[in-house]
Formats: sequence, C-alpha cells, structure tokens
Amino acid sequence: MRGQAFRQLRSGWCSWLGLVLMFSVAVSASAAEVDVDELVNAQADAATELAQEIWNFAELGYLEKRSSVRLQDFLRAGGFIITAPAAEIPTAFTASYGSGEPVITLLAEFDALPGLSQAAEPVRRALLEGAGGHACGHHLFGAASVTAAVAIAQWLEETGASGTVRVYGTPAEEGGSGKVYLARAGLFDDVDVALHWHPSDRNNASPSSTNANKSGRFTFHGIAAHAASAPHRGRSALDGVEAMNYMVNMMREHVPSDARIHYVITDGGDAPNIVPERAQVYYYVRHPRAATVVELFERVVTAGQAAALGTDTTMDHEVMHGNYPLMPNDTLARLVDGNLRELGGFRYNAVERQFAKQIRQTLPGSEAIPIDSTLEIQPFMFRQSMGSTDVGDVSWLVPTVGFTTATWVPGTPAHSWQAVAAGGTSGAHKGMLLAARLLARTGIELFEDPQIIDNAKTELVQRRGEDFHYEALLGDRQPPLDYRL
Repeated sequence: MRGQAFRQLRSGWCSWLGLVLMFSVAVSASAAEVDVDELVNAQADAATELAQEIWNFAELGYLEKRSSVRLQDFLRAGGFIITAPAAEIPTAFTASYGSGEPVITLLAEFDALPGLSQAAEPVRRALLEGAGGHACGHHLFGAASVTAAVAIAQWLEETGASGTVRVYGTPAEEGGSGKVYLARAGLFDDVDVALHWHPSDRNNASPSSTNANKSGRFTFHGIAAHAASAPHRGRSALDGVEAMNYMVNMMREHVPSDARIHYVITDGGDAPNIVPERAQVYYYVRHPRAATVVELFERVVTAGQAAALGTDTTMDHEVMHGNYPLMPNDTLARLVDGNLRELGGFRYNAVERQFAKQIRQTLPGSEAIPIDSTLEIQPFMFRQSMGSTDVGDVSWLVPTVGFTTATWVPGTPAHSWQAVAAGGTSGAHKGMLLAARLLARTGIELFEDPQIIDNAKTELVQRRGEDFHYEALLGDRQPPLDYRL
C-alpha cells in the first residue's frame, strides 16, 4: 500500500516537475525571441523628439518643470506608475513598472547649465543671450534612460519575467546634488542595482571613480560708507572676501596634490565709491576621498572666519552641496563593457561629418582624436576623473555602474558651447540611442542572471567596508531649490 502511494506521489511529482521544466523552457524561448534592440529602435523617433524638447527647454537645476513633466509623460505612456514629487523636490520623480525582485533602477538627469545658450551650429551663436544650455548633455541622459526603461518594461511584459524596473528622475546634478536628497530620503533602500550613463566624446564602459566634493557660499557683512569722504566709518565686506581668497590661495601649497579648490566672487559690491556692505564668494573643494574633502572644507571655513576677524566684518556660510566619490564596481563594469563591445560604435553620415569638421576648427588640439573614434570602444581600464557627480552617493548605497557614449564631436570638452551645439544634432542622437540600447541590454541581463547582482553586492561591501554608515556630506540641509535663481 505504501509502495503504491509512493509510486503515485513520484508520478505526480515527476509530472509537476515536467510542467515546471516545460514552462521554464517556454519562458526562456520567449525571452530569446524578444529583440531588445528592436524594442529601443521602435522608440527612436519619440526618444529623439523628447531629447530635442528638453534641449530647447534648457532648464536649470531645480527649475526643470517642463523637462520633468515630459519625461514623466513618456514613462506614463509606457505603462509606468509615476510618483511626483520625490524627496520634497518638485521636479524629482520616481516611475515604476513590474513587481517583486530584483529592483533595477535607471537614473535620469535633465538639468542644463547657466549662461551657455547655443544654437545647433558649428559657430558660436546664443539662442537667448545669457540663458542656459545643455553643455553636459543631460537632455540626452534623461531621454535615453526613459527609453531604455520602457524597452525593459516591454520585455518584462512579453516574457512574463518577474522583477521591477524603476526610473528616478534626478534634477540639479550640476551643483545641486539632487540625488543626494533622494539617497538621504531612503529611495535606494530596496534597489538592487542602479544604472546610469553620461554623454561624452568617447564610447567607454571602464570602471571609474570621481572626486568627492563639497561647496559653500561665504557671505561677508560690513558697514557701508562713502569710500572717499568717510572710509574710516566703513568696513568692507569685499575686503573680507579678498582676504579669505588670499589665505585660501596660500593654503594650496599645503593640501594634497590631488585636491582641487576653486571659487568665484558672486557679489563684490555695487559701486567703487561705496564701501561694500555685502560681498560673497562661492567655493568648491574636491578630493578623491570624502574624509579629506570634509577636512579641507573646514580649513576653508576657518580662513573665512579669520578673514572676517581681520577686516572687522562678519561672515556666515551656507553649505550648497556635497557628493561622495563614485564607487567603481568591476562586476557590473565588465558586464556593460561586454555588451558595449557587442553593440559597437556608430558612424557619422556626410552631414554629421561636415558638422564635426567645422566645429573641430574651434577646438584646438581636437585633431589628436580621430573623427571616426565614434566607431571605437575605449580600452577597459580604471579611470580617475577629477570631476564630481551626485551619482557618487548612490554608488555607496547600491551596486552602481555607468558608461559614456560619443554624443559630442570627438575632442569636445564638457561644459562648452561646442557640447551644447553638438547635443542638438543627429550625431548626438545616434550616441543617445546607443546608450539606450546598452542600458536596456544590461538591465535585462541582470533580470535574467541574479548571480551577477549577488556578485556586485559582495564587491560593494568589500570595497566600502561592512561597517560603512552613510552620512550625506551636505548634512541635514534642505534642497536649495533657489540656487540657480
């Protein structure tokens, strides 16, 4: 009797196992039949239109109202559930599709830079004098990320795979540390992997790091007086700024050689014959280690306090932003690099090539980089950037990987009018769509192989240490929503 029952149980179990195996094979076959590149290519026109709209808006950090809405609309049309605002930032948002684990998040930036308005032409011509421009290509960044996310969502739907794809709309990367506030609010607590990319003049998926940084505005307050008839009755706030700058410049000899300290005077008074009652200087401090940035920034603060004491003025300072250095993840970088090499670069058509030749005439030294390098994938090797990004904070919380594609004419530096001009052309759109395909491929591969995610998490813990405790460099300040006003 027991033997018969066992045989029936075994028979039923085998039948159940057979169904499971058949289902698994069916899902795998279905997944294999889905052409990820085609899912992106089908959105090419819509993605290009989206990128051009945001390029035209050229909205500055925390003021990107139209850009944010357009990105949200694109995702909503793709079936995503939108939550806005996010982390008490009016232009930040989250968008989600699917359910369960893993949770793969794509970052989407969309802010422009001040004073870099430029037509999509190979000669300097502002569209609106003094207005902003996308000199860092964030219009392409956001558009590619949402395009890839929609493609991943379609793949999840067509294959029946489990998991969640999210997009975080992250404003004010340029000096506003938008992602830091999202990180501080806990939005990455349940994220398994974060994907990002950035426009560039090269195709590169190497692991990299950046400088940590911290910035602050130092405002000096003095006493106004007639600079000729009663200078003895005044106390110059501008003297305080200049004394501070002098001391910080002397400090440069006694800081680590890989540190960077730079400043701009944002308010120097109103007229030469009035002793300035108010003056302000804006400082950035950078270094590859966050702890060193904190130490150097405090020395800058001390210099400001000493300057106020020596000029009989008062000084107050406001921390504007702070970012961790980017944490590289070799596990994820090798995955992205392999996918990028499979996809390859792209070639300019005749019109794009002529544009590139003309704009390179305005870029001394650009001839050292071949125009056809858009076809190449850069060697896989660790790279240390002297710049900074708020993606750094994210990368210390979850395994994070990024890459660049050639959206600008080879030899073009970021934050230049040439980058703005190129960003509004079809050559940039080719690089953007390459980025979208790469994001989509990588995201789907992570859904298919959870072991990659586990390995990436193990690497993150090893690099940052098991006892790591996240504390934002900008402290508990609220987002500076008016910092570009």
